Amino acid sequence: MKKIWFLLITMLFAAVLVACGESEEGSAEETEESNTVETEDNTDTDTEMKEEEASNKEIETLSIGFVPSREPEEIITATEPLKDLLKTEMATLGYDIGEVDITVGTNYEAVGEALSAGTTDIGLIPGGTYVLYDDGAEVVLTSTRAGLNNDSDSAKDWNDNKPTEASDEQVTYYRALMIAGPSDKGQELAEKVNSGEELTFDDVNSATWAVMSSSSPAGYIYPALWLKDNYDKTITDLDNVVQSDSYGSAFARLASGEIDVMVTYADARRDNEETWESDFGREASIWDETNVIGVTPGIYNDTISVSKNSDKMDDDLKTAIQQAFLNISETEEGKEVISIYNHEGYQEAEDSDYDNERQAQEMVQSLN
Repeated sequence: MKKIWFLLITMLFAAVLVACGESEEGSAEETEESNTVETEDNTDTDTEMKEEEASNKEIETLSIGFVPSREPEEIITATEPLKDLLKTEMATLGYDIGEVDITVGTNYEAVGEALSAGTTDIGLIPGGTYVLYDDGAEVVLTSTRAGLNNDSDSAKDWNDNKPTEASDEQVTYYRALMIAGPSDKGQELAEKVNSGEELTFDDVNSATWAVMSSSSPAGYIYPALWLKDNYDKTITDLDNVVQSDSYGSAFARLASGEIDVMVTYADARRDNEETWESDFGREASIWDETNVIGVTPGIYNDTISVSKNSDKMDDDLKTAIQQAFLNISETEEGKEVISIYNHEGYQEAEDSDYDNERQAQEMVQSLN
């Protein structure tokens, strides 16, 4: 009987050991499987991260053209930080840019022609230049800027309310001004305006004028429309006209008395207030020595346009450029860079925004 009990106990003990062994083996297998899954998950995550990093498209050079609305060296210096800002933003948007090449065109048309030819990828150009070259350029953004405390159609109002200062309001348009300088003829015209008299065409034709290239809205197109509206004449009807390569050089001519009247954006005197005395050698301030003799209607703001014919430009790159400049304009460093053109921000643009500019261009071309 004892032998039977001993045999039963031995068999029961063996069964317990087998069960425990199977349990431990199962637990070990589950642990191994868990570790395998975790390792696979980590590997997948690392792979995805590496693939995401490697997915950025590489672009060797992205070129940007600026129009010479300020002195070229001043623009080049002020926009230098844009290179790194644009590289950083574009990297987050899927593009690794090797080099950002910034140039200033010899005139407005040069930048438009470069966009059309595809030799420049991005252009910061006025609306007037854009509509002349929209066969090879596409607008992606319109600039916004601070409004001015002067926004009257009356030249006398601008003179009575000097100096012109910025307001808190953001606007998508600006005006062009006809500004008379310190020459005898310039002062003569200003005195007549400030006394409430209307200038005749003989008055304005007796002065020497400085204008910009024919695609410049503030420097040519809208002043031509002002002459058309007021005298049924245009710039080509003026007897004494010289073309300047930048507003800075036009102000230098105005200060020296070489010209009597210049056309420019409102109010460019704010940008030349210091140089008027320091570089141009005037003893009195620019506000004391210059006066507005004519004001144009509002002009739609400058564009950021991309080339339709650049071999690297496609819809994805165009969208990335658009978003990059929007992001840059919201940073303090970015705001400082774009302030060279008096831009304070950007909004998405459509080609149809510049239909009025097309009408202005057509009128100017018909007048010429």
